[in-house]
Amino acid sequence: MCEFNVILNGKTEIRDVIYAKIDGDKVIVKNILGQAKEFQGCKITEVDVPNARLVLTQE
Repeated sequence: MCEFNVILNGKTEIRDVIYAKIDGDKVIVKNILGQAKEFQGCKITEVDVPNARLVLTQE
């Protein structure tokens, strides 16, 4: 399985993410433990599978 670290402004915000969804102007992610986190005013700008990174940028 592929788990991602979510990066925003160069900082890891949440680890082991297995789910990501864009919902209007926010991104919702969930990790392997089922913990969810919302990033308001963000968009996904990079998905890097080999390095397990999901990069967000604030709009």
